[in-house]
Amino acid sequence: MSITPIITFKAGICDVDSSSRPYKVHASPRPGYIYLYSEDELLHFCWRERSAPIDQPELDLVMVPTDGHFVPYDPKTQPNDATKPNARVFVLKFLSSSQRHLFYLQSKPQGRNGDPRWFSPRDLKIGEIVDKLLQGEEVDVARELASINNSDNDDRRGDDDDEPMEDIEGHGGSNDPHGGAGAGGVDPGATGGDIREEGESAREGGADGARAAASGATDAATAVRNFLDSLKGGSGAGANQGEGKLYPLLSDLLTPPVTIPMVQLASEEQVDELLSFLPPAILVFSQQADQGDTTAEPTAAAIQAAKEAMSLGQKKALLEKVLRSPQFHQSLTSLTMAIRDGGLPSIADALSINVENGGYLRGGQMPLGGGDAVEAFVEGVKRSVQGK
Repeated sequence: MSITPIITFKAGICDVDSSSRPYKVHASPRPGYIYLYSEDELLHFCWRERSAPIDQPELDLVMVPTDGHFVPYDPKTQPNDATKPNARVFVLKFLSSSQRHLFYLQSKPQGRNGDPRWFSPRDLKIGEIVDKLLQGEEVDVARELASINNSDNDDRRGDDDDEPMEDIEGHGGSNDPHGGAGAGGVDPGATGGDIREEGESAREGGADGARAAASGATDAATAVRNFLDSLKGGSGAGANQGEGKLYPLLSDLLTPPVTIPMVQLASEEQVDELLSFLPPAILVFSQQADQGDTTAEPTAAAIQAAKEAMSLGQKKALLEKVLRSPQFHQSLTSLTMAIRDGGLPSIADALSINVENGGYLRGGQMPLGGGDAVEAFVEGVKRSVQGK
């Protein structure tokens, strides 16, 4: 697979330990890259080690337009007793989920006094570009970067070497509006820094490639908004009634540790039923990955032949791959957003799920919204299954 990054820069990834309070965030010492690229009108946010191939990222998130934000961590927003980060930390957070990913820039600090916390104009511009791309905006990356004068408070221009990296420790929880587990600090030695392109081809691709990719992302954003609007049935009242009670997102409920054991213990009949919900092309392509053209629409005979050719183990392996995929997680996120934004009545009707009061507020025609709607959907699924 050929990947042309829209933007690439040097950054380390952080591991969050949420097993105890306060949460601890550890900065991985591995040199890495953050890069974004577009494929099939979907934007991918990726992190990989610098020694790894570009098509083998450790983190590959398929981003729903307008759902994600990439923002610099501001220690001023945290309590006075919180450990302050000693690095340039960026937080990738989501409107539809409590999930957070933390990264820190890895080249030399640019301030005259060597302050590793100081974001240079170029650092901030990089974050701004990434955030705009996540919103589905069209961005001319080369022009945006060329417009930045990075000389203010900067006497280290051209010094892009890495510094040693140490652990981050922080306070906070997943509900922290400023980054949750990111409300922490980095021990001395962890540093941030400048842009680093993937060679000249990626540097040049930052101009034309970004415009083409962002155009696709804009189309995807429009499609998502139109889909949500259609689910609301022309009434936005359900989306404006507030969050209501807190309730887990579907993506938090259906995590791999929950879903994978169910597949492993499922009977062949149950597995076949689950396979019937997958796009037929996935079944066929899983058997024909190395056999000629896989772009044509599979025929009914090919679909049946693919099912018969797969052993029970292969079927379960395919289901596990789907359940672990970023696409499945993002689909759950999109469904949650639609339910929270007033789409519960239409979604429940389309899926034949028996939700209480048809998904409307009791005694009215206003759709449930926020956590109340998600809870009603989950309870409706339980009720529908138990009624069979």
